[in-house]
Formats: sequence, C-alpha cells, structure tokens
Amino acid sequence: MLITISGLPATGKTTLARLLAARIGAVHLRVDTIEQAIVRSGVTHHPVGPVGYLVGYALAEEHLRQGLTVLAESVNPLTITRDAWRDTAVRAGVPAVEVEIVCSDPDEHRRRVASRSVDIPDLPLPDWEQVVGREYEPWNRDRIVVDTVGQGPEDSLASLLKALAGR
Repeated sequence: MLITISGLPATGKTTLARLLAARIGAVHLRVDTIEQAIVRSGVTHHPVGPVGYLVGYALAEEHLRQGLTVLAESVNPLTITRDAWRDTAVRAGVPAVEVEIVCSDPDEHRRRVASRSVDIPDLPLPDWEQVVGREYEPWNRDRIVVDTVGQGPEDSLASLLKALAGR
C-alpha cells in the first residue's frame, strides 16, 4: 500500500509519518530528505523544482513492487503531485490512501513554524509568511484529514490509525 502524508510545513507531518512508519513497518520516504541530498550533491540549490518528487515517485514504486508498504511524506501542494503519487500506486498495482495533516488554529500553527528546529542538516525552513503564502491547492477528492491542533503526537497517531482501519 502507498500512504501519502501531505500538508503545510509545521502541521506535524514528519512526526506523524515517523510514528506511523514505525508502527506499521512501512518505508518512510521524505521529499525534504531527497531534496536536501540533491542540494548537497552540488547540482542545484533550493528550490529544486519537481526533481525531489520525481525521485520519490521512482523510489516509492520500486519499494511497492517489492511488496513493501510505503509512506510518502511531502507538502504535496498541487493536484498534479497528488495525482502522480496515486499513479505510482496504480503502476505498482497497490492501493493508495491519501492523508492531509492540518493545524486548524492559525496561532498554534504560527508558533510551531517559529519554534521548530531543523532535523536535516542545512535544510532551510520557511517562515510564517512563506508558509501561508505558498501555493497549496484545495483538495478535490476524498482523503483522511488529521487535525493536530491541541493534541499530542500519540493522539494524532491514534486518530490516523483509526481512520486507516476504516479504509
């Protein structure tokens, strides 16, 4: 199965993705990690454009064809990127589940943006204006939505696991 974890920066995507991957034994592909590795190679700099996603799709498909569950984590802001992840699952012959992580309280979200730390060396983190100003197309199809506002990571994971069990 392919599970995509999407949402704006500082909503809790990475935290939830790591917890879920550990719980279900999935391969965790993080587009930020891929993109930063490309930048470290010296061939480009941020923003890298679609290359990180393209590498992610290829890796996901390879792992899926090996029978592994893949959890792909990225902002995934555009319908075209969401479609590409789903197409990856179709090519591999596995089901796809889409998850959007949100933080519905703007004040809490802003605090998270301001207080988070870098866990990938030299990865530039966006500030609040960059987060709210970035292109993020509305979703036009069914997905699991997990609102992380006012709850800890384990509570958010429990909500996600419950929703996944219903799929």
